[in-house]
Amino acid sequence: MSNQREPPQIAIIGAGIFVKTQYIPRLAEISHLVAVKSIWSRSQKSAESAVEVARNAFPRIECKWGDEGLDDIIKDDSTIGVAVVLPAQVQVDISIKLLKAGKHVLQEKPAAASIVEAEKAMLAYKSLFGEDSHIPRIWAVAENYRFETAFIEGRKLVGEVGDLMSVQLIVEGSMNSSNPYFPSSWRRNFTGGFILDMGVHMIAGLRMLVGCEVTSVSALTSHVDKTLPPPDNISSIFQLENGCSGVFVMSVSTRSPKIFWRVVGLKGSVQVERGNESGRHGYLVLKYDSNGRCTSSFYSFCGVTEELKAFIHDISKMSLEKVGDHESDRRLSYAEGARDVAVLHAMLESGKKHGAAVPLKKIES
Repeated sequence: MSNQREPPQIAIIGAGIFVKTQYIPRLAEISHLVAVKSIWSRSQKSAESAVEVARNAFPRIECKWGDEGLDDIIKDDSTIGVAVVLPAQVQVDISIKLLKAGKHVLQEKPAAASIVEAEKAMLAYKSLFGEDSHIPRIWAVAENYRFETAFIEGRKLVGEVGDLMSVQLIVEGSMNSSNPYFPSSWRRNFTGGFILDMGVHMIAGLRMLVGCEVTSVSALTSHVDKTLPPPDNISSIFQLENGCSGVFVMSVSTRSPKIFWRVVGLKGSVQVERGNESGRHGYLVLKYDSNGRCTSSFYSFCGVTEELKAFIHDISKMSLEKVGDHESDRRLSYAEGARDVAVLHAMLESGKKHGAAVPLKKIES
């Protein structure tokens, strides 16, 4: 008789592009760790299209749609975790509903559509699972940059270059009509648009590399490409709590896409740059020592897989132990996602005020 436990069962709420191209393929790679029991969407057609993509890896998967389908997932005690991959405007409400029903939740970034919503969400979560809760539920935010090997290794290298002198984050994006997310209506109908949706990734990478928080920002914004929602360009100066300052420049759509983070210290510098090597997409990490010598390593994208594995590990532990003493991966915490949103929110607020300095409120875990 085998003592091997069955893998935990999860549901996916949402059936859009990212579910089909990332969630399902990455979960299929780790199907020995998890079983996807169902996929839900507002419409039957959308749910069925995603289920067909997932059926090879998860042959017993169920198709759910509409209010009735969502209620089925909420009432299903065998589904212990749910991935919420919906438009930013509705994710928080759905996540709280699932948490109240006793589900562990992995919510896709951004953590909220605004910092005000994020703060209210954290208060709601604490009211549900305060210090007196014996079996709290995990509310995780899926920010894959925190799980990319390039940023984990890059952080170690930043620790070797001495006191920091400056930081640069340059984002020249490629959000044009050939990008599958370009027509996305929800990204065009909330404050910050693509700047917020794309920018939280960039800020997550920044915070990972420097290992400390942003304390204040000053920014100017503009709207140049009228096919995109405003603003589509932002130039910001930011102050870190360690005393170092930096610049963040982002253009949502350019003809020559380029993204890099550069940290300059007394003993050298570290750069992480998006790119590809031998057909593999990922990040090139370069370190320049005090003599100007350069060493480099290339790391393929792995963040989505690693964040899913971390969430599955955490909910498995919580389910197995039946107590609240398992410490879940802090990189997944809702507070971490909220801190990314807070930085972008402050920059956008400063842009509205023509560059006036905006301090950031400290977000407690």
